[in-house]
This record gives sequence, C-alpha cells and structure tokens, in this order.
Amino acid sequence: MKDFFYAIQDLFVNVLFAPYDALRALELENWGLANFLSWIFIIIGFVAMVYWMIQLKGFNDNNEEDKSISSHSFL
Repeated sequence: MKDFFYAIQDLFVNVLFAPYDALRALELENWGLANFLSWIFIIIGFVAMVYWMIQLKGFNDNNEEDKSISSHSFL
C-alpha cells in the first residue's frame, strides 16, 4: 500500500507539476513571462464575471426573477 502512495507522489511531483517547476526557474529571469499563466486565469475569471453580470441584467430586465419578500416555510 505504501508503494501506491509513493506512485501518486511521483506522479504529481515529477509529472504534473513539472511545468510549474519550469516557470519557477524562469521567474528569476523574466517576471512577466513567469506570471503569464496567472494572468490568463485572471482574464478568464474576469470574462466569466462580465458574462454572468450581463446574463443577470438580462433576467432582471425581463422581470423573470421572483422578488417577493417572504421567509422560508421552516421559519
């Protein structure tokens, strides 16, 4: 069973995190290039938030949302 957990450790440390180790080595030379992946994730998150807000505004403009003020039945 111990070998199973060592295999998982080997997979993550030597295979899946290898690109991040390369980025860490690159950070000493070029900050912008090393943080490129982080900027990509920030841009994706920002675009998703803008899309979400546009969708919410569309539902709000069509009066599709129930805005009645009431408590839950269990209260």
